[in-house]
Amino acid sequence: MTEHVLVERRGPHLRLLLNRAERRNAITVAMYAALADAITAAQDDPELRVITLEGDGVDFTGGNDLADFMKEMPQDGQTDIPVWRLLRALATNKLPLVAAVHGNAVGIGTTMLFHCDLVVAEEGTRFKMPFTELGLVPEAASSLILPALAGRQLAAKYLLIGEPFGVDEAERFGLVTHRASTGALAERLEQVVGALLARPAEALRLTQRLLRGVDHSAVLERMNWENGHFSERLTSDEVRDAITAFFAARTSR
Repeated sequence: MTEHVLVERRGPHLRLLLNRAERRNAITVAMYAALADAITAAQDDPELRVITLEGDGVDFTGGNDLADFMKEMPQDGQTDIPVWRLLRALATNKLPLVAAVHGNAVGIGTTMLFHCDLVVAEEGTRFKMPFTELGLVPEAASSLILPALAGRQLAAKYLLIGEPFGVDEAERFGLVTHRASTGALAERLEQVVGALLARPAEALRLTQRLLRGVDHSAVLERMNWENGHFSERLTSDEVRDAITAFFAARTSR
């Protein structure tokens, strides 16, 4: 466990909070492990009825902590590293999962939302998936799920070019389900969670499973495909050059 992920039990509600505001909630390997463990453990808890995912500070998350990720990058053939464990846990989760996002939602901060049942976004939220800018490929089965949601051309704009988009676009193609005015994200999230908890528990679980389907093979297969390319890319000169340029630009600011 890490202090950068707060796991809070509120009766039938499990709250997961990214708690690294001083680094824009950039996700470390330890944070991936904590999130994966919490979501996996929740599956066997009959008292839990909803999971929420939030971020502290000005951003939901700035994406991967690149320095930490490169230091801990997977070896060939590894499939049990924390980030892959989290992605599998999200894909096979059997509890209603609600994300509350604000500020910037970068990389995994956007792609993990494709596995949430409901997404509450504060006005001004900015979504961005800059994988190709870093010499990488998409993850979290986003190359499968995003075209199904938004169409291939919009998916290409967001994944090939990495163009950012806002709440209006995200709501239009179905990523965002609920909006919150500035400063009212926690209140809006509480309303959504309250509505879920007001439903009969078994009906809620069964409906969530019907919506997701019982066969996760296509999503998991795409994740494995993406992960293989992602791992290969991490050792490429393109990635090393892109990440070096990223850190150089950040230092010069």
